[in-house]
Order: sequence, then C-alpha cells, then structure tokens
Amino acid sequence: MTVTTMALLFAGSFLASLLFCGWARLYLLQRKVLDRPVERSVHRVPTPRGAGLAVVPILTLLWLFLPAFDPGAMALPWMLVIGTVLVAIVSWIDDLHGLPALPRLGVQALAVVLGLVALAQLPPVFQGWLPRPLDLALSGLLWLWFVNLFNFMDGSDAVAGGQALTIGLGLAAIAIDQGWVTGLTAAQGLALGGVALGFLFWNRPPAKIFLGDVGSIPLGYLIGWLLLWAASEGAWAAALILPAWFLADTTLTLIKRAWRRAPLLESHAEHSNSAAIKLGHSQARVAGLALVANGALALLALGAERDQQALGLVGAAATVWLLMRKLKHPPKPPPVPVE
Repeated sequence: MTVTTMALLFAGSFLASLLFCGWARLYLLQRKVLDRPVERSVHRVPTPRGAGLAVVPILTLLWLFLPAFDPGAMALPWMLVIGTVLVAIVSWIDDLHGLPALPRLGVQALAVVLGLVALAQLPPVFQGWLPRPLDLALSGLLWLWFVNLFNFMDGSDAVAGGQALTIGLGLAAIAIDQGWVTGLTAAQGLALGGVALGFLFWNRPPAKIFLGDVGSIPLGYLIGWLLLWAASEGAWAAALILPAWFLADTTLTLIKRAWRRAPLLESHAEHSNSAAIKLGHSQARVAGLALVANGALALLALGAERDQQALGLVGAAATVWLLMRKLKHPPKPPPVPVE
C-alpha cells in the first residue's frame, strides 16, 4: 500500500465518519433519542445518543472491503460482520428502550463465539503456550471483557473516541514499522483511526453527540478483534500496551466494587475519567490528559515491537499510574489575584 493510498484511506474514513455522525446527530435530535443527565452523569444537558449508527457501519464496511485499498489486507471475516450486526441491534434496542444486563451479555457472548470461529484460523493468541482449546476459551473471555470495558469507559467526552484513535494509529504505525503486508496491515488501523477522528469532531468537549451503546459495544467488539489478531501475529505486548489505561482502570474498579459488594452490572461513575469530572476536572482537561497518555502508550507499543517488550510494559504501567494519579486528585484552585 503506497503512502498516497494510506492517506486516501485515512482521509476517506475521516470524512465519511464526520459527515454521517453529523447526519446521525440530526436524526437523533428529531427522534429525541437523548442521554438525559442523571445523578451519575458527568454531562449537564441532554445530548443525542447513538453516533454508533454512523461509526459502526462505516468501520465495518471499510474493514470488509479493505482489499480494494490494500490487496494484501484481509477483509473482515463474515462471522465478525454477523457478530457486529447482532450486538449493534441489541445495543440500539437498549439505547431506545432499555434491556436487562443478562440478555445483552448473552448476545455479546454469542458474537464472541462467532468471532472465535475466525480467530481459530489465525496463530494462537498466547503464542503456543496453551493448548489450542484453552487458548481460544481464554481469548473469548478477554474479548467479552474488552467489549464491556470499552463501554464502561465511554463515560466522558472524547475518551472512547481518543482511545480508538490511538489504538488504530498505533497499530498502523507498528504495521508499517514491522513490514506487515499481508493479512493484518496498516489498513485496518488507518481506517479505525480515521473513523474515530471523524467522530471526535462531534464528541470533543462539549460533546454534541455520544456513541451510545450502539456505538461503544460494537466498537469494543471490533477493536477487541483487532487487538487479539495483533497478539496472534506476535504483537502481544502492543496489544496489552495500547489499551492499558482502559484495561487497568476497569479491572481495578471492578475489583473494588466486588470488594464492597456493590452491584457489578449497575451503571456508576467510579471509573477514573468520570470520577475526575465529579471532583472538578473539566471534560476538556480529562480528555486532554487521556489523549496525551494514550499517545505515549502508542509510542511505547511501537518501541515494544522493536524487541523492547519489558521496557514498553514497564513504561506503560508507569504512564497509566501517572494518569490515574493525576485524575484522582481535585484540580488546584486558580490563584487568588493580589490587589
């Protein structure tokens, strides 16, 4: 894939997402599909919810027809297309009417099982350290967890979109650097990054539209597939480093809630990005800090794939710790002017 083709793929993905997210916003306003503030919310005004109606079809179609841009790239397997459609439909119904957690989780699990059929055609995710059935079973559990953690972290402006952007561009940079020209190439990451950037135009603080479950759940599903695929190709360190903040924050929050015997499936505002806004940080500050940290994680992931896995993992742990520490404390009050 030439530099010109890569630029066209990224720009086309961005423009399609930008335009269709704008259309989705108008449609949702007309239908009055709004996220209305409640006690746990970190936004103050009703905001359209459902940008996934634009983002998910665009990304799915781009990945499905990637060989038109890059003949070496593997198209999105049909099992993944079916899985994406399933979780998108159920998530949209949930956005409109609300659904119990268990049926939603059941459909997500079914989608993951469908995805495992495709994953079974790739090298082992755990590099051959586990028997193949156990490798697939554990990959499926991690995938299901990632689907939900991506949804959990979509609680404040530009955070989920920023994470998708840095994962996409990070994997694209690794693919170019490592010379991946068949199957998983830079094309998948560039398409994801472009779509995420188009959405961020509308989701930057103050957000004019939210992903909704119809966006965050299918996006988590597709990005989870991409990370597992990268791990199966040997880029296991990058697959851990790129989403390290999301992985660490959601896992620690779940453990703390389980320790307190709080309902695990109940919505809350305890993740570091939402909690920081409750403490007084602005949406823009949280989004900016997260983007800087995720950008640093992308660079560390690139370094890790240059035979610096240990350094990359340690650097990722330090980056996540610094970010969460920064978000944990209230912002400093502005200095009082001296008269």
